[in-house]
Amino acid sequence: MARALDVIGEKWSLLILRDLFRRGPLRFQGFEAELPGIAPNTLSARLKTLEAQGVITTRLYESHPPRYEYLLTDKGHALGPVLKALYNWGEEHR
Repeated sequence: MARALDVIGEKWSLLILRDLFRRGPLRFQGFEAELPGIAPNTLSARLKTLEAQGVITTRLYESHPPRYEYLLTDKGHALGPVLKALYNWGEEHR
């Protein structure tokens, strides 16, 4: 459990993953729109951490200036049942 929390346990990380599952690939501004209250530096840090852990990856969508969108990797998609279980638990115990 500790290894999993090292990857997805930081504040905002699960919500970033939730949005990628719900919406598909997103750009930085898309996350900002979906996650009111997240500071840009925090969002950037969480995205970098998730990418470094192999849970998400980037894809270039504009070359001048370079701009990227974020999408789930196979490792990230494997978290689907975990996120669904957390969602179900939240719904059941709200």
